[in-house]
Amino acid sequence: MYSKDASRSKAAASFELPERQMAETKFKPVEEQLAYLKKGVAEIIPEADLKAKLENSLKTGKPLRAYLGVDPTAPDIHLGHTVVLRKLKHFQDLGHTAIFLIGDFSAMIGDPTGQSETRPPLTREQVDANAKTYLAQVFRLLDPQKTEVRYNSEWLDKLTSQEVVRICGHYSLARMLEREDFRSRLEHHQPISVHELLYPLLTAYDAVALKSDVEIGATEQKFNILVHRDIQRAYGLAGEVAVTMPILVGLDGQRKMSKSLENYVGITEPANEMMKKIMRISDPLMWSYFELLTDRPPNVVRDLQLNVNAGTTNPRDIKLSLARQIVQDFHGEAAAHGAAGNWITEVSQGQLSKDAPVRTLSKDDNCIGSQQGRMKLSRVLVYLGVTDSRAQAERLIKGGAVEIDNVLVSDPTFEFDLNIPKKYLIKAGKQKFPLVIQ
Repeated sequence: MYSKDASRSKAAASFELPERQMAETKFKPVEEQLAYLKKGVAEIIPEADLKAKLENSLKTGKPLRAYLGVDPTAPDIHLGHTVVLRKLKHFQDLGHTAIFLIGDFSAMIGDPTGQSETRPPLTREQVDANAKTYLAQVFRLLDPQKTEVRYNSEWLDKLTSQEVVRICGHYSLARMLEREDFRSRLEHHQPISVHELLYPLLTAYDAVALKSDVEIGATEQKFNILVHRDIQRAYGLAGEVAVTMPILVGLDGQRKMSKSLENYVGITEPANEMMKKIMRISDPLMWSYFELLTDRPPNVVRDLQLNVNAGTTNPRDIKLSLARQIVQDFHGEAAAHGAAGNWITEVSQGQLSKDAPVRTLSKDDNCIGSQQGRMKLSRVLVYLGVTDSRAQAERLIKGGAVEIDNVLVSDPTFEFDLNIPKKYLIKAGKQKFPLVIQ
């Protein structure tokens, strides 16, 4: 665990690599680097600039300075946060300088991104308490010996009022109000506090202080990062490249992963719990998890998907390999192997009580309102006696309380094909129902 002071000392010592070390740094060919860095990326703005920076880096032997800024607004990190962390690690893997910036100053302002109202500011005590847990979690992915850790209070605490006014003078109010969050609030006659307008400008000074070449963020951070790029140029710097990453969809398959929505996987959760949660995701969702949460090459993932679509590979086996890889990244190989074994044992042996009644359906069964040969999940739940009405069944499904063969199903339009004989295990809440289509 790094203390705040220790992190600052380390950062000061490594702000610029010694010339000898830069000369010894060896980089892969530019096209090879680009292919690796583009994996899973939503946008690179502009890509031509990133290529030019990589070419210059290869020529001079000087690593690019890539950074990710995170406001410690909560103590725990989940898999959704690791999407951008993993991209920072990709720069680190290629020999570039990875900077993890803790926004201890900016967290007290509050990022307005995605907010429909002014969020309450955090206290210094809250921010410091959250920041203490971040590094231990972040270093499960990043190499602590090769990561430059910074806090933006290093420079933002020291800005004079004159310097703050100077920063503001480099950006127009009209452009700031083009921001979707602000525009929506204005249209709905909701207030915008002045300090929210300052947020992207003050965090832009982070890019100035760090002299960054690249900034990484989620797609929802695009506006902020482009402001940072503009402010860098106003201070005579070349202007960083923006690398944005997609938002990870949560376990419910619909909304962004979030602790408040209870559709998340925390990276400090026990290995067995992580395994169970990941195995609950739907088959279609696992492909984006492969892309954003693993380093499997795109062509390998495409081949796996083709095999699953062709019916030559069981999607459960592929999902199990995904879950093992993710658990291994945060708990190690032995823990991942054990968690996978425990999951298989639980699924094959301990799912049903001995007296659980087996219900059957056939293509000749036709509940009122069902199409011949097909039946919606909501009707099946009523048939099984799980609920008294389809409306209640649909609420259960939408609420993420229904699983089929250990896969979460949140789509109320899901249908069973009664023409295909198959055994299913349906879980609704804590109850489990074996269903046989014959």
